[in-house]
Amino acid sequence: MKPPCLPLLLLAAYPGLIHAADLAVVKTEFIFDSAPFQSCHASTLVEVKDGLVAAWFGGMREGNPDVGIWSARQHDGQWTVPVEVANGVRPDGTRAACYNPVLFQLPSGPLSLYYKVGGHPRGWSGYCKTSVDGGKTWSAPKPLPEPLIGPVKNKPVLLTDGTLLSGSSTEHDGWRVHFERSTDGGKSWQFIGPVNDGRQIAAIQPSILQYPGGRLQAVGRTRQGRIFQIWSEDGGKSWGEMTLTTLPNPNSGIDALTLRDGRQLLVYNHTAKGRSPLNVAVSRDGRDWHPALVLESEKGEFSYPAVIQTGDGLVHVVYTWKRQRIKHVVVDPRKLNP
Repeated sequence: MKPPCLPLLLLAAYPGLIHAADLAVVKTEFIFDSAPFQSCHASTLVEVKDGLVAAWFGGMREGNPDVGIWSARQHDGQWTVPVEVANGVRPDGTRAACYNPVLFQLPSGPLSLYYKVGGHPRGWSGYCKTSVDGGKTWSAPKPLPEPLIGPVKNKPVLLTDGTLLSGSSTEHDGWRVHFERSTDGGKSWQFIGPVNDGRQIAAIQPSILQYPGGRLQAVGRTRQGRIFQIWSEDGGKSWGEMTLTTLPNPNSGIDALTLRDGRQLLVYNHTAKGRSPLNVAVSRDGRDWHPALVLESEKGEFSYPAVIQTGDGLVHVVYTWKRQRIKHVVVDPRKLNP
């Protein structure tokens, strides 16, 4: 029998105390069992009218020119066969690798797929495709105007005033976080930042959490061995000083979500080194985080989670499973402490 709240420092030492067999876990599955690519990574997930849509990048290996954006749809509980929905083929016929797709569905409007193209993050260009049929078919790619690259890893958030806010980052002048803000449903964007110098704290890939009164918190990956945090008091128009939390980060992507009951949920690797275990923590204030679940604890890479809450209140997490497959876990947040 596990205690109701365990110090986070014990989580890595005793992962079996909070394991994926916990009653909070509703379902675990792989999105596909086999696919025409050798390696995959950086999944994203969104709810549409008739189910779920997932995407990730896949190819021979990360950074290889054959790497494209692949997608599958879940309808009536079954996943479709993965198909390539975007690639880095240039007008001259050459091809560059694709990276980090991000799916986002506005309440009214098309489904958007943001992704990056380029040989290295320092030279990425941002692109967007849209779908009006829930991810069955996609428009031609549209390049984002520089210096925008779109949401770099994690989903945008729709604020209560209708503003769309994306967390993004660049790596060409140190690891620096910025935000891209739209008040017209993604037709145009304002570039905000960078919000750190990229040296004292080298940070990328923010996730955005929401609080009452327009207060926001962004958390994400660093090279300093801990997750960063930064706060905004005005709906993301300006940001305070970036600091390090007490939560470990092995230089690997995380994701976070504001639950509809007001709690904050974080999916991350609770370790200073490696990409296992993969953990879930919850918080009521974004500062004190409590262990809730261990999704993976064996040796291997379990990384780059994406998390959403669907209309039925359940939480869905997708993540890289050993660079071979994409795993999907469904969680009932009512059964997560505190």
